[in-house]
Amino acid sequence: MILPIKDDNPTRRAPVFTVAILGVNLAVFLYAVFLGSTGFKVFTLRLGLIPFEIMHARDAVSPTPIPLYLTFFTAMFMHGGWVHLAGNMLYLWTFGNSIEDTLGHFRFLVFYLFCGVAATLAHVLSAPDSTVPLVGASGAIAGVLGAYMARFPGVRVHILVFLFFFIQVVRVPALIVLGFWFIIQLVNASVQGEGVAWYAHIAGFVVGYLLMRVRGRRIRRAFEGSYS
Repeated sequence: MILPIKDDNPTRRAPVFTVAILGVNLAVFLYAVFLGSTGFKVFTLRLGLIPFEIMHARDAVSPTPIPLYLTFFTAMFMHGGWVHLAGNMLYLWTFGNSIEDTLGHFRFLVFYLFCGVAATLAHVLSAPDSTVPLVGASGAIAGVLGAYMARFPGVRVHILVFLFFFIQVVRVPALIVLGFWFIIQLVNASVQGEGVAWYAHIAGFVVGYLLMRVRGRRIRRAFEGSYS
């Protein structure tokens, strides 16, 4: 088991929206927990995204108190448990600040939400008849990971490696860490069921990677043009 804890990439801007997204995710989860076990389930059913409902444009499982398609956004800030929340927020904290620094605050927020929606749509298309609510920031965060791999492949990432009772911190290039993460998503998508939205992870990563690559090419063209 490996866990990223920080990177060696210096940043200039304070990660305002990265911290804000972390705070909103934590606040929403704590609110759901304080509703109690039954309340937590009802909250998840009502504001999580249910593929069947999206595909058929109607409530089918539980009444949704907001326009149905807004669950693309509400689901992005909900989580199914402490481990789910902690894992997602750790990855966001490790990699999000560098992408926010690269894109700027507002562009980062738009980028994050766009990747999350694209990832969720991929999940809906992969399981159109599912009535299991989708919750979690994984798709949006996968977009951040894809962007990081495109922009900072050689930056060293500090990861915790757990081997039985042995714990060690090692520094590994982002290309290896994130490439390994992406391969795991591909393998799991091919062998596992609908318990985890693997296709959302894959789509979010690919969209984030491509968007950052397109941005990089535009910057290079502008730079070259200014000296032509």
